[in-house]
Amino acid sequence: MLEEVERWLTARSWSAGDRPVQHLLSAKHATGQSVSVVLPALDEEATVGDIVAVIRRELVLGVPLVDEIVVVDSGSSDRTAEVAAAAGARVVHRDAILPRIPAVPGKGEVLWRSLLVTGGDIVCFVDADLREFSADFVSGIVGPLLTDPDVHLVKAMYDRPLGAAPGQGGRVTELMARPLLNMHWPQLAGFVQPLGGEYAARRSLLERLPFPVGYGVELGMLVDALHLVGLDALAQVDVGVRVHRHQDGRALGRMAAAIYRTAQLRLARGHLVRPALTQFERGTDGFEPHTYAVDTEERPPMTEITEYATRRVA
Repeated sequence: MLEEVERWLTARSWSAGDRPVQHLLSAKHATGQSVSVVLPALDEEATVGDIVAVIRRELVLGVPLVDEIVVVDSGSSDRTAEVAAAAGARVVHRDAILPRIPAVPGKGEVLWRSLLVTGGDIVCFVDADLREFSADFVSGIVGPLLTDPDVHLVKAMYDRPLGAAPGQGGRVTELMARPLLNMHWPQLAGFVQPLGGEYAARRSLLERLPFPVGYGVELGMLVDALHLVGLDALAQVDVGVRVHRHQDGRALGRMAAAIYRTAQLRLARGHLVRPALTQFERGTDGFEPHTYAVDTEERPPMTEITEYATRRVA
C-alpha cells in the first residue's frame, strides 16, 4: 500500500460514533447546509418502507438532520412506490424526471436523475434493499461533510455477511473492483467498500461528475472524484454491518462486466469490440447461452444539462 494511502486511512477513516448526532445538528445549523437522502428503488416493497420510516423517525422528526427523503422508483412492478410514500418519502418516478432524455435501465441512471428532484447541499444515497437498517448509515456518512469543509465524498464501510458466513459478501468487490483499483488507481486501495451503495457527497461535486448508467456508477464516481478533488477530499465511515438481498452468480457476472467496462473507459476512453457478456445456464438440452448487453452509456455532468442550470438560476 502506498504511504499516502496509509496516512489517508488514519486521517480519513472514522466510525459513525465519532460524531454524535447532536454535534452534527449543531454543525448543520452553523453552516446552513441542507441534506437530501435518495433511495433508488426497483421492486423493493419488502424493505423500502422500513428504511424510510427509520430515517424519518430518527433523522427528520427526532433530530432534524435530514431535510428530505426522496425515493426514485425506476419502474417497479410491485408496491414499492405506495409503501415508500406511506412511510413518509416523496416518491418520484424515474421517467418523470427530465423526460426529453429517454431513460435507460440502470442504477446510475436513477442516481443521476435524482439530482434534478432534490435540493440538498449534501446528497446521501442509500440502497433500498437493506434489512436491519440503522440511521447510522445516514448520519455516519453525512457527518464528515457537515463538520469538515475539506471532505467532499464519504463512503460507508461495513461487514457484509453472506447468509450465515461473516465477511463473505461483496464478491464483485473482491474479485473485480479491488484488483482493478489496486492495480490502476492505487490511491483508492484504502476503501473498504468501494462498490457500496451507501455514500454521501456534496452536490457541488456530484453535479460535475459523469454518471455511468448502470452498475459501474460507484466505481466510476470514486475514480472521477479522485481526479477532480483529490484523495484527501474522500473519506469513509464504519457503520457496522450491512444486511441485504444477495444476487445470484450470473447477475454478479453482469455487474462485474459493467464495472470492468467503466474502468476500461477511464483507463483509455477506448471502445470494446463487443460490449456484451455471454453466460450459460443448463436447460433441457444442455447448457444454453444467454447474452446480455454491458452498460456502456454514461450521462454527462449535470451542470451540462439545461434544465438543471435553469432550475439553479430560478
